[in-house]
Amino acid sequence: MERVLNDRDVHAVDGDTRRKILLILLERAPVTASEIADELQLSTVGVRRHLDNLVEEELAEAAAPRQNPYEPKTRGRPAKSYRLTDKGRSIFGHEYDLLAVAALHTLRDVGGDMAVRKFAQKRIATIVEGVTPGHESDQSIEDTAKSLVEAFSRHGYAATVETVGNGLQICQHHCPISSVASEFPELCEAEHQAVSELLGQHTQPLATIADGHGICTTNIPLTPIKHS
Repeated sequence: MERVLNDRDVHAVDGDTRRKILLILLERAPVTASEIADELQLSTVGVRRHLDNLVEEELAEAAAPRQNPYEPKTRGRPAKSYRLTDKGRSIFGHEYDLLAVAALHTLRDVGGDMAVRKFAQKRIATIVEGVTPGHESDQSIEDTAKSLVEAFSRHGYAATVETVGNGLQICQHHCPISSVASEFPELCEAEHQAVSELLGQHTQPLATIADGHGICTTNIPLTPIKHS
């Protein structure tokens, strides 16, 4: 006998779908309704309904489509893409921001800029602890990048890595300390330095959430640096 969904069941299904869409917007943005529909195996019309609701609630917004400089431009109007707003990102938590900012201001007052840099370096060392530097093992740069992504994701960064042209890009779709990092860029600088050292590779920070971008993006040209 086929089970008939009551109103409570429908709301539960809608709520689960909404959470999945929010997570995809966090991890994949900018993303189109059809891309979300394909991943969740839903109708594009149904996904658009959820996206319209999220936009109306100011949790999501239209965004420029992802650009790959290595792919030829296509004719016609690109499909509409979406990303989370700051309000939407706040769903995933920005705990203790005010306390952290106050503490770092006090640290700077007491120990100067060097004390803040030392704190930032110690913090990122804790996050990437267990990631073996690429030049100390037989693993490829790609494998080291994947290990870094896993480490960042365990600490709330919703990180991914993908191949773009002749290089890699590490993308962090959420930054749990973005409000703090906007006042203390030393946190981002220490992170970029740690990533470069672990990869044994020059990296190019392209964008950060702390500076108002939707994603933190680090480009990794596949040209190793020499170690003495």
